[in-house]
Amino acid sequence: MKPQTVKQAFLRSVPVMAGYLVLGAGFGILMRGAGYGALWTAAMSLFVFAGSMQFVGVGLLTGGASLLTAAVTTLTVNARHLFYSVSMIDVYKNAGAYKPYMIFALTDETYSLLCDGKTPENTAPEAFRFLVSLFNHGYWVAGSVLGSLLGAVLPFSTAGIEFSMTALFIASFTEQWLSSKDHVPALTGLTGTLLCLLLSGREHFLIPAMGLITLTLTLLRGREEAKV
Repeated sequence: MKPQTVKQAFLRSVPVMAGYLVLGAGFGILMRGAGYGALWTAAMSLFVFAGSMQFVGVGLLTGGASLLTAAVTTLTVNARHLFYSVSMIDVYKNAGAYKPYMIFALTDETYSLLCDGKTPENTAPEAFRFLVSLFNHGYWVAGSVLGSLLGAVLPFSTAGIEFSMTALFIASFTEQWLSSKDHVPALTGLTGTLLCLLLSGREHFLIPAMGLITLTLTLLRGREEAKV
Protein backbone atom coordinates (compact mmCIF):
# COMPACT_ATOMS: atom_id res chain seq x y z
CA MET A 1 0.00 0.00 0.00
CA LYS A 2 1.13 3.54 -0.71
CA PRO A 3 2.35 5.49 2.34
CA GLN A 4 0.01 8.31 1.31
CA THR A 5 -2.98 5.96 1.53
CA VAL A 6 -1.95 4.77 4.99
CA LYS A 7 -1.38 8.34 6.18
CA GLN A 8 -4.72 9.63 4.93
CA ALA A 9 -6.60 6.64 6.34
CA PHE A 10 -5.02 7.23 9.73
CA LEU A 11 -5.88 10.94 9.66
CA ARG A 12 -9.47 10.16 8.71
CA SER A 13 -9.74 7.72 11.64
CA VAL A 14 -8.27 10.01 14.31
CA PRO A 15 -11.66 11.34 15.57
CA VAL A 16 -12.84 7.76 16.08
CA MET A 17 -9.60 6.85 17.83
CA ALA A 18 -10.32 9.32 20.64
CA GLY A 19 -13.78 7.87 21.21
CA TYR A 20 -12.89 4.21 20.79
CA LEU A 21 -9.96 4.27 23.18
CA VAL A 22 -12.14 5.78 25.92
CA LEU A 23 -15.26 3.70 25.21
CA GLY A 24 -13.22 0.55 24.68
CA ALA A 25 -11.59 1.17 28.05
CA GLY A 26 -15.06 1.42 29.57
CA PHE A 27 -15.95 -1.95 28.11
CA GLY A 28 -12.71 -3.45 29.40
CA ILE A 29 -13.39 -2.14 32.88
CA LEU A 30 -16.91 -3.55 32.75
CA MET A 31 -15.58 -6.96 31.68
CA ARG A 32 -12.99 -6.92 34.46
CA GLY A 33 -15.70 -6.08 36.99
CA ALA A 34 -17.71 -9.06 35.72
CA GLY A 35 -14.74 -11.38 36.29
CA TYR A 36 -13.38 -11.65 32.74
CA GLY A 37 -9.71 -10.86 32.17
CA ALA A 38 -7.81 -9.12 29.41
CA LEU A 39 -7.66 -12.20 27.15
CA TRP A 40 -11.44 -12.62 27.12
CA THR A 41 -11.86 -8.88 26.60
CA ALA A 42 -9.43 -8.83 23.66
CA ALA A 43 -11.09 -11.85 22.06
CA MET A 44 -14.56 -10.34 22.31
CA SER A 45 -13.42 -7.01 20.84
CA LEU A 46 -11.44 -8.71 18.10
CA PHE A 47 -14.01 -11.26 16.95
CA VAL A 48 -17.32 -9.68 17.95
CA PHE A 49 -16.52 -5.96 17.52
CA ALA A 50 -20.09 -4.83 18.07
CA GLY A 51 -19.75 -1.80 20.33
CA SER A 52 -23.05 -1.45 22.17
CA MET A 53 -23.75 -5.18 21.86
CA GLN A 54 -20.53 -5.91 23.71
CA PHE A 55 -21.74 -3.82 26.64
CA VAL A 56 -25.04 -5.71 26.57
CA GLY A 57 -23.11 -8.96 26.17
CA VAL A 58 -21.47 -8.53 29.56
CA GLY A 59 -24.89 -8.82 31.18
CA LEU A 60 -25.72 -11.84 29.04
CA LEU A 61 -22.50 -13.57 30.07
CA THR A 62 -22.91 -12.90 33.77
CA GLY A 63 -26.63 -13.70 33.70
CA GLY A 64 -26.18 -17.10 32.06
CA ALA A 65 -28.38 -16.23 29.07
CA SER A 66 -29.29 -19.00 26.64
CA LEU A 67 -28.00 -19.10 23.07
CA LEU A 68 -31.46 -18.16 21.77
CA THR A 69 -31.67 -15.16 24.09
CA ALA A 70 -28.21 -14.02 23.04
CA ALA A 71 -29.10 -14.38 19.35
CA VAL A 72 -32.38 -12.46 19.61
CA THR A 73 -30.78 -9.73 21.71
CA THR A 74 -27.93 -9.37 19.24
CA LEU A 75 -30.38 -9.07 16.36
CA THR A 76 -32.35 -6.43 18.24
CA VAL A 77 -29.37 -4.32 19.27
CA ASN A 78 -27.54 -4.54 15.93
CA ALA A 79 -30.52 -4.48 13.57
CA ARG A 80 -29.57 -0.95 12.52
CA HIS A 81 -26.73 -2.45 10.48
CA LEU A 82 -29.29 -3.77 8.02
CA PHE A 83 -29.76 -0.35 6.48
CA TYR A 84 -26.02 0.37 6.55
CA SER A 85 -25.61 -2.42 4.02
CA VAL A 86 -28.21 -0.86 1.74
CA SER A 87 -26.48 2.51 1.57
CA MET A 88 -22.97 1.03 1.27
CA ILE A 89 -23.62 -1.39 -1.60
CA ASP A 90 -22.24 0.94 -4.24
CA VAL A 91 -19.36 2.14 -2.06
CA TYR A 92 -18.11 -1.39 -1.35
CA LYS A 93 -18.98 -3.10 -4.63
CA ASN A 94 -15.40 -2.98 -5.99
CA ALA A 95 -13.64 -3.74 -2.70
CA GLY A 96 -12.47 -7.19 -3.87
CA ALA A 97 -10.58 -9.17 -1.24
CA TYR A 98 -11.08 -6.35 1.28
CA LYS A 99 -14.88 -6.64 1.18
CA PRO A 100 -15.51 -9.45 3.76
CA TYR A 101 -13.49 -7.68 6.43
CA MET A 102 -14.93 -4.26 5.60
CA ILE A 103 -18.45 -5.63 5.97
CA PHE A 104 -17.54 -7.18 9.32
CA ALA A 105 -15.87 -3.98 10.54
CA LEU A 106 -18.65 -1.58 9.49
CA THR A 107 -19.58 0.08 12.76
CA ASP A 108 -21.60 3.24 13.28
CA GLU A 109 -18.47 5.37 13.44
CA THR A 110 -16.75 3.77 10.45
CA TYR A 111 -19.96 4.23 8.50
CA SER A 112 -20.01 7.93 9.36
CA LEU A 113 -16.47 8.29 7.96
CA LEU A 114 -17.05 6.36 4.73
CA CYS A 115 -20.72 6.77 3.84
CA ASP A 116 -20.15 9.71 1.47
CA GLY A 117 -18.02 7.44 -0.76
CA LYS A 118 -15.30 10.08 -1.13
CA THR A 119 -11.60 9.33 -0.66
CA PRO A 120 -8.58 11.70 -0.60
CA GLU A 121 -6.66 12.37 -3.79
CA ASN A 122 -3.64 10.20 -4.58
CA THR A 123 -4.93 7.29 -2.52
CA ALA A 124 -6.16 3.84 -3.51
CA PRO A 125 -9.91 4.07 -2.66
CA GLU A 126 -10.49 0.47 -1.61
CA ALA A 127 -7.25 0.25 0.38
CA PHE A 128 -8.12 3.57 2.03
CA ARG A 129 -11.53 2.31 3.18
CA PHE A 130 -10.03 -0.97 4.34
CA LEU A 131 -7.39 0.83 6.41
CA VAL A 132 -9.92 3.18 8.01
CA SER A 133 -11.90 0.10 9.09
CA LEU A 134 -8.75 -1.64 10.31
CA PHE A 135 -7.51 1.37 12.29
CA ASN A 136 -10.88 1.79 13.99
CA HIS A 137 -10.98 -1.90 14.88
CA GLY A 138 -7.49 -1.66 16.32
CA TYR A 139 -8.42 1.33 18.47
CA TRP A 140 -11.36 -0.56 19.94
CA VAL A 141 -9.30 -3.64 20.77
CA ALA A 142 -6.49 -1.52 22.25
CA GLY A 143 -8.91 0.51 24.37
CA SER A 144 -10.65 -2.63 25.63
CA VAL A 145 -7.42 -4.29 26.70
CA LEU A 146 -6.20 -1.07 28.31
CA GLY A 147 -9.43 -0.79 30.28
CA SER A 148 -9.18 -4.39 31.42
CA LEU A 149 -5.62 -3.87 32.63
CA LEU A 150 -6.50 -0.63 34.41
CA GLY A 151 -9.53 -2.25 35.99
CA ALA A 152 -7.26 -4.86 37.55
CA VAL A 153 -5.15 -2.31 39.42
CA LEU A 154 -7.38 0.73 39.91
CA PRO A 155 -10.81 0.89 41.60
CA PHE A 156 -13.61 1.96 39.26
CA SER A 157 -17.35 2.30 39.65
CA THR A 158 -19.05 0.92 36.53
CA ALA A 159 -22.44 2.48 37.31
CA GLY A 160 -23.83 4.14 34.17
CA ILE A 161 -20.76 3.41 32.08
CA GLU A 162 -22.88 1.78 29.34
CA PHE A 163 -24.38 5.20 28.49
CA SER A 164 -21.08 6.10 26.85
CA MET A 165 -22.18 4.26 23.69
CA THR A 166 -25.38 6.31 23.52
CA ALA A 167 -23.30 9.47 23.76
CA LEU A 168 -21.08 8.29 20.90
CA PHE A 169 -24.11 7.51 18.72
CA ILE A 170 -25.40 11.06 19.25
CA ALA A 171 -21.99 12.51 18.37
CA SER A 172 -21.78 10.37 15.20
CA PHE A 173 -25.28 11.40 14.14
CA THR A 174 -24.47 15.08 14.67
CA GLU A 175 -21.23 14.83 12.69
CA GLN A 176 -22.95 13.07 9.80
CA TRP A 177 -25.76 15.64 9.76
CA LEU A 178 -23.31 18.55 9.67
CA SER A 179 -21.01 17.03 7.04
CA SER A 180 -23.72 15.89 4.59
CA LYS A 181 -26.21 17.91 2.55
CA ASP A 182 -28.47 14.89 2.11
CA HIS A 183 -30.50 14.54 5.31
CA VAL A 184 -33.02 12.06 3.91
CA PRO A 185 -31.40 8.98 5.59
CA ALA A 186 -31.19 10.76 8.94
CA LEU A 187 -34.77 12.02 8.76
CA THR A 188 -35.93 8.58 7.66
CA GLY A 189 -34.26 7.05 10.70
CA LEU A 190 -35.72 9.59 13.11
CA THR A 191 -39.23 9.43 11.68
CA GLY A 192 -39.33 5.64 11.44
CA THR A 193 -37.99 5.21 14.95
CA LEU A 194 -40.43 7.68 16.54
CA LEU A 195 -43.37 6.16 14.68
CA CYS A 196 -42.54 2.61 15.80
CA LEU A 197 -41.83 3.81 19.33
CA LEU A 198 -45.32 5.31 19.54
CA LEU A 199 -46.99 2.26 18.02
CA SER A 200 -45.00 -0.57 19.64
CA GLY A 201 -43.67 0.88 22.88
CA ARG A 202 -40.06 1.09 23.99
CA GLU A 203 -39.73 -2.64 24.67
CA HIS A 204 -40.58 -3.76 21.13
CA PHE A 205 -39.96 -0.86 18.77
CA LEU A 206 -36.41 -1.55 17.59
CA ILE A 207 -36.86 -4.41 15.09
CA PRO A 208 -40.00 -2.89 13.46
CA ALA A 209 -38.19 0.45 13.23
CA MET A 210 -35.15 -1.10 11.55
CA GLY A 211 -37.38 -2.98 9.14
CA LEU A 212 -39.28 0.19 8.23
CA ILE A 213 -36.08 2.21 7.80
CA THR A 214 -34.47 -0.49 5.65
CA LEU A 215 -37.55 -0.77 3.44
CA THR A 216 -37.83 3.00 3.05
CA LEU A 217 -34.18 3.49 2.16
CA THR A 218 -34.31 0.58 -0.28
CA LEU A 219 -37.31 2.10 -2.07
CA LEU A 220 -35.71 5.54 -2.13
CA ARG A 221 -32.50 4.10 -3.54
CA GLY A 222 -34.46 2.27 -6.25
CA ARG A 223 -36.20 5.47 -7.30
CA GLU A 224 -32.92 7.41 -7.45
CA GLU A 225 -31.38 4.70 -9.65
CA ALA A 226 -34.46 4.76 -11.90
CA LYS A 227 -34.04 8.52 -12.38
CA VAL A 228 -30.43 8.02 -13.48
